[in-house]
Amino acid sequence: MRKKILFCATVDYHFQAFHLPVLEWFKQRNWEVHVAASGNLKLPFVDHKYELCVKRSPLAKDNIQAYKQLKTIMSDHHYDLIHCHTPMGGVLSRLAARACRKQGTKVIYTAHGFHFYKGASLLNWLLYYPIERKLARMTDCLITINKEDYRRAEEHRFRARKIAHVHGVGVDLNVYQPSSDLLKRWIREEYGFDNNNLLLFYAAEFNRNKNQQLLIRAAALIKHKLPHAQLLLAGTGPMQAECRKLAEELGVDSMVKFLGYRKDIPKLLSMSDAAISSSLREGLPVNIMEAMACGLPIVGVRNRGLAELVSEGSNGFLVDNDAEMLAARLIELGQSAELRRTLGEESRSMMKPYSLENVSGQLTELYSELMNDTAGEKERLSWATL
Repeated sequence: MRKKILFCATVDYHFQAFHLPVLEWFKQRNWEVHVAASGNLKLPFVDHKYELCVKRSPLAKDNIQAYKQLKTIMSDHHYDLIHCHTPMGGVLSRLAARACRKQGTKVIYTAHGFHFYKGASLLNWLLYYPIERKLARMTDCLITINKEDYRRAEEHRFRARKIAHVHGVGVDLNVYQPSSDLLKRWIREEYGFDNNNLLLFYAAEFNRNKNQQLLIRAAALIKHKLPHAQLLLAGTGPMQAECRKLAEELGVDSMVKFLGYRKDIPKLLSMSDAAISSSLREGLPVNIMEAMACGLPIVGVRNRGLAELVSEGSNGFLVDNDAEMLAARLIELGQSAELRRTLGEESRSMMKPYSLENVSGQLTELYSELMNDTAGEKERLSWATL
């Protein structure tokens, strides 16, 4: 009988964006792969997909029905492994899997950034911390993707049977790599940009956490010092219209390019001069890792995820959530091609631990240990690559 694995998350796009190599890994080993999430995407490497009514808000009534859906799915199939992602996906899946674990199913949860962290609101700590600490008891392997979360889970005695640190979801260094000057010029011509433009790139959903308004305010502060600068914002989301309005009000609508949803991120990065990030909260930002793999310097708002990737003055700069501070660093970077080159080279050199090859190896080890584990083992293990 083929072994089965169930992947759970709040939205199916999460798997398309971050986990297709993992789905493929299991298919190559003849596992039956199931996915449960909201959305109607057709995902590759998946034998069966369940559409859940799960919502991101922990207070949404639909989540009660989603929990019942998951319980039914899990009772209808004997899964060898259940791997859950995203906050609500992780909560509902682990609650629904309690009976399965008694029958030998192993449950994995990847925390893509705890909502409680240094600097988080008191409300976040009161709501999310006790939930995650309690649910850790229902988790065979808790995977964290940054050092702060790993240390917190260890120091606060989260009682998962195993706590691991993995370097994110992995970036393919063969796809994301530095471009030559000639290739960069060709791509710019294709997209309608001049070679003397300073292209500052950010790819993220338009929402309050991603904080694109800060970038637009900084653009207004640098437009006279860096007249050839262009702010490239890829993505869609609920805050996009508000951001367009702000760009018009500040007189930088010709300087700020709203690129919409894109499937050509590697090419856009290849023609850019720097990557920027205004996000207030990040676990370990994939968009920044992809930019680093392309040899770009980074300027961004300080948070735990970005602080793990950016070494101040070595491959970029970290600033507070302040438009003037951000503008000052962008001007410094924009006025020195040599600075951009040296910082960008360091970005690329830092990417080996975060490569798809390395992360795949880490996950392979974790999956192999769980698949070979016996139901009678009770000891709590800890594995980390810090």
